[in-house]
Amino acid sequence: MRHYQFWRHDNKPIELWTNKVIDEKINYIHNNPVEEGMVAHPEDYLYSSAKDYRGEKGILCEVIPIV
Repeated sequence: MRHYQFWRHDNKPIELWTNKVIDEKINYIHNNPVEEGMVAHPEDYLYSSAKDYRGEKGILCEVIPIV
């Protein structure tokens, strides 16, 4: 039986202490599917909150974009 893990093995959380750092992390998450060639635009990925950040409604419930 194979076991898969998608989280890190260490306990080194990234502190989100400024809006700049928060924006960097959100952009990184939104752009991952684009960089992997899965979609052309961040908002094209079905489970992305990128649409919510553009003022549209995505598939995820209760996404509150950080402004």
